[in-house]
Amino acid sequence: LGPLVGAIDQGTSSTRFLVFNAETAELLSHHQVEIKQEFPREGWVEQDPKEILNSVYECVEKTCEKMKQLNINIANIRAIGVTNQRETTVVWDKTTGEPLYNAIVWLDLRTQSTVERLLKKVPGRNKTFSKFKTGLPLSTYFSAVKLRWLLDNVEEIRKAVEDQRAMFGTIDSWLIWVCICGPNGGIHCTDVTNASRTMLFNIHSLEWDPELCKFFDIPMDILPTVRSSSEIYGVMKICPSQESGALTGVPISGCLGDQHAALVGQMCFQDGQAKNTYGTGCFLLCNTGQKSVFSEHGLITTIAYKMGRDKPTFYALEGSVAIAGAVVRWLRDNLGIAQTSQEVEKLAADVGTSYGCYFVPAFSGLYAPYWEPSARGIICGLTQFTNKNHIAFAALEAVCFQTREILDAMNKDCGIPLSQLQVDGGMTNNKILMQLQSDILCIPVVKPSMPETTALGAAMAAGAAEGIEVWSLNPGDLTAVTCERFEPQINPEESEYRYARWKKAVMKSMGWETSEGPSNG
Repeated sequence: LGPLVGAIDQGTSSTRFLVFNAETAELLSHHQVEIKQEFPREGWVEQDPKEILNSVYECVEKTCEKMKQLNINIANIRAIGVTNQRETTVVWDKTTGEPLYNAIVWLDLRTQSTVERLLKKVPGRNKTFSKFKTGLPLSTYFSAVKLRWLLDNVEEIRKAVEDQRAMFGTIDSWLIWVCICGPNGGIHCTDVTNASRTMLFNIHSLEWDPELCKFFDIPMDILPTVRSSSEIYGVMKICPSQESGALTGVPISGCLGDQHAALVGQMCFQDGQAKNTYGTGCFLLCNTGQKSVFSEHGLITTIAYKMGRDKPTFYALEGSVAIAGAVVRWLRDNLGIAQTSQEVEKLAADVGTSYGCYFVPAFSGLYAPYWEPSARGIICGLTQFTNKNHIAFAALEAVCFQTREILDAMNKDCGIPLSQLQVDGGMTNNKILMQLQSDILCIPVVKPSMPETTALGAAMAAGAAEGIEVWSLNPGDLTAVTCERFEPQINPEESEYRYARWKKAVMKSMGWETSEGPSNG
């Protein structure tokens, strides 16, 4: 075997470590651990940063054990890439290496009142006031408001900031800091893609923005250094508490937010190429080349990647949907209508229709294209005939309708409609969902046979870094990927009718929750 590259893929619902052959892009071995989400109050979503870290160590160790059983030499792992759930916010103590609070997950809504308070400072309460600097609307989704909440509400964090002991980071920063020495000289950094999700970063100058830091009242000295997505940040150190030493000395040389990594893993390097990832949420990204494009239809502008210190920055338009796979997890864990996610698919398959039932899973408000934090989830069109099978089908349909909404917005902003949709992510194993998606979009849906595109993108960035150079990103050298295609099978009129009904349901989900109400108490 030639050189290998590892990828740490730390997502919202699970952590994985995967090892790829740098010459063939073949996945050789991997291990996955599901991680807990804590819901301490209504609308709050937290994770334990230590549990996240331990899940990474466990995945690395277990993957290395599997490789030994396969007689693959782990000494051939030349580099490691990191990819992560974005926006999720961690503050830790740099002297002890301990987190000062749970990580506040991107889906969390506790900052709704923080957002409303901040909006009062903005002329005309315009939530897109920083659009041309950050590409983002003011929303509970991005890190700055989460960090503001922590500074306002957690005494320990306030004190650590005063004593200059506090460090802020998204999950990538937390993992890289700990894996490269931690309190004994850890590297406090992030990459441009993760920085572009904080609402504190100027996506043109590629620097933290002093005016925005002042607006959110965030001390700039707690922010990480911003680097490119592909360069050597440091090398893995042994972790004494974990005896996790399998990859000690291997450089960490790639870092991308998960959706950006999937764009790279799907080889969307050309202007106009797009992919949709179905994970906890659903994220459609379209590469706009070396120019930033600003949406008129509720999409956000983000950095796609920057593949090296001296390489150009590429931008993307993004449609973000908060709840996709999470709706299946909710049917399983909260309603208990199925024991496994596969069972939800079977329930839906058994009826093949939602029978006029529509499910808008606005559990965290609505993201793109509405940016309506007051929305909440609804199931409507119920009759005495409706059963759990129809609700399961409506949940899958909801994922497809939400994708259609962001695809419509993307087509309007780009002016050139996509002729097919490249897809990836855990949910794409669900064949019913993929067929349904093609029917609702009225275009083919194309899925690579190796679904781990997010990890692949991080491995590509790591392997291509200066000083590593075991993975070529030249278009001519990229291996062609085998794909599965799903073609539309229903007539467009029926598709349009169902989509119109869906939009009606979305309107009914809005304006539900106000932050004045007693529900936050």
